[in-house]
Amino acid sequence: MFKIAVAGTGYVGLVAGVCFAEVGHQVTCVDIDENKVEMMKSGVSPIYEADLEELMKKNYQTGRLDYTTDYKSAYEDADAIFVGVGTPEQSDGSANLSYIATVARQIAESVKKDCLVVVKSTVPVGTNDKVEQFIHDFLINDVKVEVASNPEFLAQGSAVHDTLYAQRIVIGTESKWAENLLKDIYVPFHLPIVSVSRRSAEMIKYASNDFLALKISYMNDIANLCELVGADIEDVAKGMSFDERIGSKFLNAGIGYGGSCFPKDTKALEYIARQHGYELRTVKAAIEVNNEQKIKLFKEASKRLITFNGLKVAVLGLTFKPGTDDLREAPSLENIPFLLENGADIYAYDPVGRENFSKLYPEGKGHKGSIKYVDTSESALKDANVCFIFTDWEEIKSVTPTIYKELMRTSLVYDGRNIYSVQEMQEAGVEYYSIGRKSTKREKIKGAKHIELQNS
Repeated sequence: MFKIAVAGTGYVGLVAGVCFAEVGHQVTCVDIDENKVEMMKSGVSPIYEADLEELMKKNYQTGRLDYTTDYKSAYEDADAIFVGVGTPEQSDGSANLSYIATVARQIAESVKKDCLVVVKSTVPVGTNDKVEQFIHDFLINDVKVEVASNPEFLAQGSAVHDTLYAQRIVIGTESKWAENLLKDIYVPFHLPIVSVSRRSAEMIKYASNDFLALKISYMNDIANLCELVGADIEDVAKGMSFDERIGSKFLNAGIGYGGSCFPKDTKALEYIARQHGYELRTVKAAIEVNNEQKIKLFKEASKRLITFNGLKVAVLGLTFKPGTDDLREAPSLENIPFLLENGADIYAYDPVGRENFSKLYPEGKGHKGSIKYVDTSESALKDANVCFIFTDWEEIKSVTPTIYKELMRTSLVYDGRNIYSVQEMQEAGVEYYSIGRKSTKREKIKGAKHIELQNS
């Protein structure tokens, strides 16, 4: 087993560190925030992620996992240092690499033995070449340090499972020593390993995420056309899903993708292409479709209503997807400002996103509208004039069509996740708008094979 240090304790770093400890490695997670470190030592996770706290407590108690702000002691005798710090999007779409640079210099000034630096953060193609040179420029001791790329492919809400039971591990190295060491670290996972060059590994990450983003935007584009021509996007998706070349995943229509990866990575790859004098027209189109899709329901509701001023508006779901408290690029962040600006009195419900959202939009009366956070969907719906569904949490999906009819003053529902059957909402007397579906009284074909379509 190996002695591993992990720089950064966000989604990438913390999950990686915990999972390395779970398979038997000795792991120290490094963060600059002393309060966060003490919180993690007590077994409390700084992020909402299934199964994470349980494994944090288990491996901290066994002594395989520790947390510190003392990066020098963590890095000096580590066999491998995994870098999982953020690379946030800048105004021009490029990735901010300042956190990567800071960690690289700290490593260079701390290591006292040969070690492998493994960048898990998503970085532009060619970045790891620069990281290795940067470390060598500031290296104090006479030791061998090489840099490898090891992009993550986890989904928020299932990050622990996605790490322990990944479909593949991608490693990018420039020497047999680095390749063999990284393969040895991953032996206890018993997973397939794809070994390529550093630049190819960096590109695999972007190409994978951007392909999924393209698939989502394509289905949303087709859904919008379905509404115009009288087709049903769910019928279309079902027919497409039988084709093995297409598959059944990421075919759900909705109000766009969000989160920490797809929006940032599509913009970053499009920026990289422009820097090299090339236009990635497909990725550019996906970005444009997604930006429009996020506010589609607000625009539809604006056509139906004279004004939002003074109306009670129920908002169900604040996070970008269920299973996480992450708000990054969530549709709620696009729509709620419009609603408030137009004088809406918002009653918002989310099982876990309330705390983070209230930091951005504190409860109370604003310049025009107001926002209040409630503990149940039913509280949000009580006497509401209109409802927007932005996240398909199970707690929201469990609300039956009749409840909307019974609780709302006007049962007017705009569903961005196509949670409900159009027919069942109509039969309950709900005025229901979803994405890419038409009203129908057709009976479902009995015995038809059910295909579950998944989205991210």
